Amino acid sequence: MGRVNGHHETVISGGRVWTRGELVETDVGIDGGRIARIGGRLDGAERVDAQDLWVLPGVIDGHTHMEAAAFGLHSRDTFESGTRAAAAGGVTTVLDFTAGSAESTLAEQVQARVAAARRAVVDIGLHAEIVGWRSDRAYEIAEAVRMGVTSFKFYTVYAEPSNPSQLADAFRVIAAAGGVAMVHAEDAGLIQTATEALPRGARLHMTSFPRSRPAASEAAAVSLVCQLAEIAGVRVHFAHLSTGAAVDVVRNAKARGLQVTAETCPHYLLLDERAYATADGRQFSVIPPLRSPEDQSTLWVALADGTIDSVATDHCPFVRAEKDHGDDVLSIPCGLPGVETLLPLLHSDGMVARGLSLDWLVRALCENPARIFGLAPQKGQVEVGADADLVLFDPRRAWTLSAGNLHMGADFSPYEGRRVRGAVIRTLVRGRTVWADGECCVEPGWGRFVPRSQALI
Repeated sequence: MGRVNGHHETVISGGRVWTRGELVETDVGIDGGRIARIGGRLDGAERVDAQDLWVLPGVIDGHTHMEAAAFGLHSRDTFESGTRAAAAGGVTTVLDFTAGSAESTLAEQVQARVAAARRAVVDIGLHAEIVGWRSDRAYEIAEAVRMGVTSFKFYTVYAEPSNPSQLADAFRVIAAAGGVAMVHAEDAGLIQTATEALPRGARLHMTSFPRSRPAASEAAAVSLVCQLAEIAGVRVHFAHLSTGAAVDVVRNAKARGLQVTAETCPHYLLLDERAYATADGRQFSVIPPLRSPEDQSTLWVALADGTIDSVATDHCPFVRAEKDHGDDVLSIPCGLPGVETLLPLLHSDGMVARGLSLDWLVRALCENPARIFGLAPQKGQVEVGADADLVLFDPRRAWTLSAGNLHMGADFSPYEGRRVRGAVIRTLVRGRTVWADGECCVEPGWGRFVPRSQALI
């Protein structure tokens, strides 16, 4: 559908629009779900008042786990509830995962996950989990790329980790297909050794949890993966970096010219291992664990200087009762909620508290995820021709974060009681308001599966 009676279908007016690297007082005209014009005094059949608000690109959360099987349970957000929470937080695209299996093809896994996400209210893309890699499955990579799935997730830990030989072979195939290898990097051997070294009674105390997965395990695995990626010539993206030691490895790899990108998560930036000594310590179980205050400081520096490219949430919520069950703290389901609070927290703690720029915020949450995962130029920017995925954001509004005022499927927020500056007022996906005035404005199913192309960085 084009213009109506000479007007744009929708005009966002009166706001300060982030476009071409600056905030500009201008209007945004939207037709057919895309940005048709950026300029002053535009006419529209529908006019959305953005007075005193920032108009930002929709946030891309590059790492979520909606209705995912994990730890013998399922994460507590469905695609419907989880993407509704995403919309409340200004997230207009989430990248989730297939359910990797050696018993079915990647194409079958993609089809099943797209069907599972049919009630999403924001757009979705998928990473393909690789479990049980064999060289005779190489054709599946090219098939997945043709379906618009261009990133492939590997685990170096858990029940069926990929060993170095499998990684080397798969990386070669992914490089040839123009894809991205995404890696959860922890050294399984070091974790096993550390776990076995815990005293008998230590597994009853949450403060032992970080000791079971030492910081050295992340750095060791990141180093190995970088070596394998260099040999294969593949783009590699590291999920949820948590330690300064791993940051150092990534910084050195980038200096050598490797095609390496990395993300961290809000919980590693805002929380540290002291949370495990609190009354709610079990609720903070997440893999990798929360780390030291020194690691946290290093992550902020790496975000500011571009060593870490993006922030994603690894959104995987559980309820209190599930984490409080049993005595062995190493058996607690691991994962934290975060998709709804990503933008407000990064604005509040990155820009307001640390003086980082709006350019930094948009790069970390919008532009870089779009470029890393092949969503640009369709998403991640406010430019003519891009999808009209927009967030109307009030940078001045202060509020107190609590599980009770969020919309996720969990009954616990790791940021309970935190005072936040910055609030999402309205969220649009492809030109349609999906969230406003504290309510979802679309029926389940407005979200679409977004096929992706090759990475731009």
